[in-house]
Amino acid sequence: MTAEIDFTAFFEATPSPYLVLDADLVIRYVNPAYLAATGRKREDLLGRHFFDALPENPGVPEGTQRSPKASLLRVLDTGQPDTLVLQRYDISAPGRPGEFKERWWSEIHTPLPGPDGAVKWIVQRAEDVTAFVLSRRARELTEEFTEREKGMAAELYVRARELSRLNQELREAHARERQVAVTLQGAMLYVPDLDRHRDTMAVRYLPATTSLNVCGDWYDIVDLPPDRYSAAVGDVVGHGLRAAAVMGMLRSALSAVIRAIPSPAQALEILGLYARSLDGATAATAVKVLVDTRSQLIIYSNAGHPPPILLHSDGTSELLDKATDPPLGARPHHVPRPQAGLPYTPGDTLVLYTDGLIERRDEDIDEGLARLTSALAQHKTLAPSQMADALLADLDVAGGAADDIALIVMRL
Repeated sequence: MTAEIDFTAFFEATPSPYLVLDADLVIRYVNPAYLAATGRKREDLLGRHFFDALPENPGVPEGTQRSPKASLLRVLDTGQPDTLVLQRYDISAPGRPGEFKERWWSEIHTPLPGPDGAVKWIVQRAEDVTAFVLSRRARELTEEFTEREKGMAAELYVRARELSRLNQELREAHARERQVAVTLQGAMLYVPDLDRHRDTMAVRYLPATTSLNVCGDWYDIVDLPPDRYSAAVGDVVGHGLRAAAVMGMLRSALSAVIRAIPSPAQALEILGLYARSLDGATAATAVKVLVDTRSQLIIYSNAGHPPPILLHSDGTSELLDKATDPPLGARPHHVPRPQAGLPYTPGDTLVLYTDGLIERRDEDIDEGLARLTSALAQHKTLAPSQMADALLADLDVAGGAADDIALIVMRL
């Protein structure tokens, strides 16, 4: 069954200028693109004879090309379509009789027969090719063109212009989508407790260069008064809105759990149970650290994530790799997760990150870790915010990478 088509809606939406005349050459329909091309309002054209509404410019010298009037009369006589290539038809200035602006068109007049077979309607498609005709290069070329070649050149110009318009619309749509994505990601990664640690902590998030600015990497910082705070980073497999949605649920769950159960291992146990109930979360990874400022101890647990790095003030570093377990939802049954502790000295720096910071295609991850620890040693005296930017630059990902990146730099 053929679906019903609303042809009025079609002509209203099409970017090509269309006008419909009856057999007396009275304008019965005009679409918005035609109004825009001629600078007229609908009431200026509807119900009026074509050459009264859009009069010919008497000052245009007669040439060898047929006029639009001759073309329309030919369509009425023969019942066959007629094409005018690179046809000059100036447009009069509204409200200023006798004043015209030079305009060139590529026109097609198509007849529509009535029940008796005679022409009842004429559809005019009139593409404005003035810019093409008046360009110096076009004038040089068209001097040697045949009529058919001129028509082809004008048609190519029209299609190129239409493609340019569509590309611009796509760019604008992408810019709007990108802004929505940036706002969404920013909202999901907002860390209220970070404001109290601006001088001692820095966070960075870089989406994958192939994504729409929403991805599955995340970070979180939670104050646990009076003398503890926690930090976490995690990674959901994949990019895009789906991965970001799973990321948001995991991050929120862990942030809530750590407030009730400060143990990193127990918090990840609960998060692992939750991950097994979420489609797309079973391979997610996360690492959770608890910093106890009174005992100067870092307690941590890792669910399949790259190890955090503790940078000492002398430039040496240690990997927090003694409590590593599979990803959050990897085990079908509940098993307690490991936990380890590491003392620190005030002035040390703790760095948590996702694998996009260090992993490179066709390269062992140990090489990426070595680059990171070397960069940390080189920038050991920088403040956290400056260090975060320096690390991204040294690892050549400041402009983004193939994978998304989340980074926390904490001066203990």
